[in-house]
Amino acid sequence: MTVKRNVLVLGGNGFIGSHLVDKLLAEGNGVRVFDKYEEHYRKPLARVDYHFGDFGNRSLLAGALKDMDVVFHLINTTLPQTSNDDPAFDVQSNVIETLFLLEQCVSKSIKKIVFVSSGGTIYGRPAALPVAEESPMEPECSYGIIKLTIEKYLALFNRLHGLDYAIVRPSNAYGSRQNPDSIQGAISVFLGRIVRGEQLEIWGNGEVVRDYIYVEDLVDGIHKAAITATADRIFNLGSGSGYSLNQILAIIKAVTGNNVSVLYKANRVFDVPEIFLDITRARKLLCWVPATSLEIGIKKTWAFIKKLQLRNEQTFQGSVRPDKE
Repeated sequence: MTVKRNVLVLGGNGFIGSHLVDKLLAEGNGVRVFDKYEEHYRKPLARVDYHFGDFGNRSLLAGALKDMDVVFHLINTTLPQTSNDDPAFDVQSNVIETLFLLEQCVSKSIKKIVFVSSGGTIYGRPAALPVAEESPMEPECSYGIIKLTIEKYLALFNRLHGLDYAIVRPSNAYGSRQNPDSIQGAISVFLGRIVRGEQLEIWGNGEVVRDYIYVEDLVDGIHKAAITATADRIFNLGSGSGYSLNQILAIIKAVTGNNVSVLYKANRVFDVPEIFLDITRARKLLCWVPATSLEIGIKKTWAFIKKLQLRNEQTFQGSVRPDKE
């Protein structure tokens, strides 16, 4: 940020949040993190003020907001694949608790809140490609409905209370510190399976098309949305291009030098066949453009996952060595 501020990152120990913390620190801001857990892949940073708690613990959240200027909201308690299992929980844990957050932002005179929404689930099955911010929004899972609902409440709190805000709708982020053992994040999951010598699994025929963005490019866009005042408050952040899973797989094979076997499984009913984002607005108003090609981003992610696997192997060997002596 051009003006150094005290910023709170909700979900700052997660994949995207931890990279955003790095960006904010590099800009000279005072950074506080509110999260349920510590970072998984590195130790706590000396310059960060950590507050730990559940998003639904209102007293802890209110304490973390004290003396903050800007809030970045990256917390979500569900995933797209599982959000339909319990919509009531999705509403309570995300919408209701975010309403409390917005009320606290108003009462504590927070200058701006930046919400990380969704650039995929919020649109549903697009009528035209690429998908622009004003495109129809017909989410097909509770996750997308929740994201859209929070967007609408941000606009309401702006009208009622003057709470300044920005919304970013990211495409599929990937990069270092993304969990390769997760159920989402195709690039990292594929690379994780390859480094462990496992077979890849793809739902459908591999022709599902998505937009992928390297995490450092994404947080640069989030940061620019925070520091830029424009009439438009909602920004797609993606590569602006679509790639099928089979195209991703071809690049991964070239980067890793591994001709891994692939098991193609039945289609999933909730998978949108093709979506990628129109990023014209972010280019024009935020002066933002993704700088990392898919090949370079995958190379960087592969280097992280290989290093992670080596560390895991060394830890395992160290833990069993005494039994062998």
